Amino acid sequence: MTTLGAVFVPQLPPERLRSVVRAADESGLEELWLWEDCFLESGVATAAAALAWSERVRIAVGLLPVPFRNVAVTAMELATLYRLFPGRAIIGVGHGVQDWMAQVGARAESPITLLREYVTALRGLLAGERITVDGRYVHLDGVALDWPPSGAPVYVGATGQRTLRLAGELADGTILTGGTGVEAVRAARQRIDEGRQAAGRTDPHPVVVYLHAATGDDAEARMAAERVRWGYHDGQDVTVAGDAHAVADAVARWADAGADTVVLQPTPDDPDPEGFMRFVAERVRPLVA
Repeated sequence: MTTLGAVFVPQLPPERLRSVVRAADESGLEELWLWEDCFLESGVATAAAALAWSERVRIAVGLLPVPFRNVAVTAMELATLYRLFPGRAIIGVGHGVQDWMAQVGARAESPITLLREYVTALRGLLAGERITVDGRYVHLDGVALDWPPSGAPVYVGATGQRTLRLAGELADGTILTGGTGVEAVRAARQRIDEGRQAAGRTDPHPVVVYLHAATGDDAEARMAAERVRWGYHDGQDVTVAGDAHAVADAVARWADAGADTVVLQPTPDDPDPEGFMRFVAERVRPLVA
């Protein structure tokens, strides 16, 4: 069955998060996704608050930019979340937006090398291993967590072919950005599977994709403005606007292309973010196989 989620977009102020989390949790939404976008809101701080304010909804962060964060700090933060809220947190990591990384003096000359070193070390630390590594970017000298978690999925956000293969090889799941069309999902799934095959992996590997979605009386107008903001060309099939049936039909197409989880991404100017969570859980979810 396709998992259905929704995004709390960080263009909303942090103080709005609590009511959106409550709406997601009470309506039965499966997953609420958060972003760590520069320079809006922290992924870990918002995830911790959302987990504490809720009882059952899974809280996911997609994603933490690895140039921003020492891998040992990330491992400590993730282990704490996974132990405090077992089975309810999903954390993704990735390259980050390179222009933003340059702004903070953290841009890597070889993002793919950094991500490989980082994910390898992060997964080892979360598995309770003592890690010593002297890589191009990651340097650890006998580092081990005192409180490693039991079960700690690490997803990787990916767009390019090399990163998609790396995600299949090293990660527990892959996150595809909004603007990924149906055919691009199929192609990404193939690249991910190539990485999994090369690594001899046969464990499940969920593929998550964001899908721009809007509903309500002004949905078409808001989505048209959103398409301009993201630079999508006319005819590019990467958004949906309409009622629950229209949104569910779009979710089904992305799921048929290979997405295990479809996360509906509202427009930043959605007039009712809490209502959007209820719409996804109560009206779209029953229509999705």
